[in-house]
Amino acid sequence: MYIIYHNPRCSKSRKTLAILNENNMDVKIIEYLKNPPSTKQLESISSMLKMGPLDFMRKNEPEFKELGLDRHVKAGWELCEIMSNNPKLIERPIVIKGDKAIIGRPPENVIKLF
Repeated sequence: MYIIYHNPRCSKSRKTLAILNENNMDVKIIEYLKNPPSTKQLESISSMLKMGPLDFMRKNEPEFKELGLDRHVKAGWELCEIMSNNPKLIERPIVIKGDKAIIGRPPENVIKLF
């Protein structure tokens, strides 16, 4: 089973989901703006991505500057908590298979999980 943290308004997210569907993968879709992952889930995703939380934050979102994330260093769990409370900051799409995850930018990255 693949899990995709999906934003249907994002072209990269739609394309990544299309690749999964075209390859007949069993997919659980989580619209993360409606159902944001918890702090613990984001910490786990960070580990699966092999990235720090700041590395999969959308730095061009207004919330990034409004929350002072461009000026203040935060611990990983704090960044995960901020993303959980402000899901627009989560890079998209994130696809998980087992204990591995990728960011679908470009969407073809998802093929690495096949």
